[in-house]
Amino acid sequence: MNPPVEVHRLGRVEYADGLELQRQFQLARRENLVPDTLLLLEHQPVLTMGRAAKFTNIITPRPQLDALGVEVFETDRGGDVTYHGPGQIVGYPLLHLAPGRQDVRKYVRCIEELMIRTVADYGITATRFEQWPGVWVAESRRGGPRKIAALGVHLSRWYTKHGFALNVNTNLSHFELIVPCGIREAGVTSMRDELQKDIDVFEVEERIAHHFRDVFECEVGPAAPPSRTVSVTVRRDDGRVLLLKRTEARGGFWQPVTGRVEAGEAPLEAARREVEEETGLALEVKPLDYEHAFALGESKPPVLVRETAFVARTNETITLDPGEHSECGWFTVDEAVSLVPFAGLAKALRLSAAA
Repeated sequence: MNPPVEVHRLGRVEYADGLELQRQFQLARRENLVPDTLLLLEHQPVLTMGRAAKFTNIITPRPQLDALGVEVFETDRGGDVTYHGPGQIVGYPLLHLAPGRQDVRKYVRCIEELMIRTVADYGITATRFEQWPGVWVAESRRGGPRKIAALGVHLSRWYTKHGFALNVNTNLSHFELIVPCGIREAGVTSMRDELQKDIDVFEVEERIAHHFRDVFECEVGPAAPPSRTVSVTVRRDDGRVLLLKRTEARGGFWQPVTGRVEAGEAPLEAARREVEEETGLALEVKPLDYEHAFALGESKPPVLVRETAFVARTNETITLDPGEHSECGWFTVDEAVSLVPFAGLAKALRLSAAA
C-alpha cells in the first residue's frame, strides 16, 4: 500500500485562497508535517490559465468578465484555459510520489480513472480520448463527445499540486466565456445534464474518496474539520466599512471584526458577541449568506478555517480592545479590499455593499 491520504472537504474556497492552501500543504508535505492530502472544494466563478494556455481562448472581453465577477488567474498547471464555479467539485491531490510511483503519465491516468469510476457509480459511461485531455462522455445527451471532467497538474520533485474539476451541477453556460481547454471541436457536459436531475455533491465527494483509495492503492480517511469562525463587516451610512488592525503579536494585518465560534454557539451568536467585544457596541447582525474556507496565517501544519460572513451597521464611535487591535479605520470598500489578507474576506466586504 502507498502512504495514507487525508481528505479535507472544504466547501467554498476563493481561488486565490485555494492557491495559498496548495502552497502551504505542499510545503508542509515536503517537511513531513502532513500526510498526503486530497482537498475537495468548490470555487466561485473563475477562469484559470494553464502553462499552455492561449489568451485568445478567452472569447469574452475583460470588461464583460469584470461585470460578471469572473476573475482570471494564470497558473503553473498544465493545459489551456478552463472554468471553475459552483456545482463543480475541484480536487487538489497534494501527494509525494515516492520511487516506484514517479511516472507523470501514470499519475494523470490514475486521476482520469478516478473520474471515470466516480461517474460510473451514477450510470454515466465516461472515457479518455488520446487526442484530448480530460475525461469525456463519448455520446452525451447534449450531442457528440463532451468533457465532464478537466485535468491539469503540476509536479515539482515529485510533489503534486492542482488536479481535477468534475462538473456535477455546474452552470454550463459559463463555459461559453471560453474555448474550454482550447478544444473547439467538442463541448462540455455535467452529471446533472447527463442524468437530467440535480446530484448530491456531498455524496459525489464520498464516491471520489472511495475510489481514490482503490485507484491510488492507499488508505483514505477524513481530516479533522476546519475551525469555525465568523467575520462581520461593520458599515456606516456613508458606505465606509470598519477595519481593525491586529497587534503585531497577532499578525499585524487589517481585517473586519472576526473571531472563533465557541463550543455550543451558533455562528450568529458568535458574530453578535465578537462585534460587542471588538467594538464595544451591541449591534444588529445580519447574515450575508456566504461561507468560505482558507488557511489562517503561515502555521505549520496549515490551520484551516471555515468562516461565516455577516454585516452590521452603525455610525457610533468604536471602542478598541488594545489587547487585540492597535488601531482602526473606516475605509471605502475598494480600499478595504486592498488591505485584507484573504480573498474570502475581500469577497465578504464586497457582498456587504449590497446588503
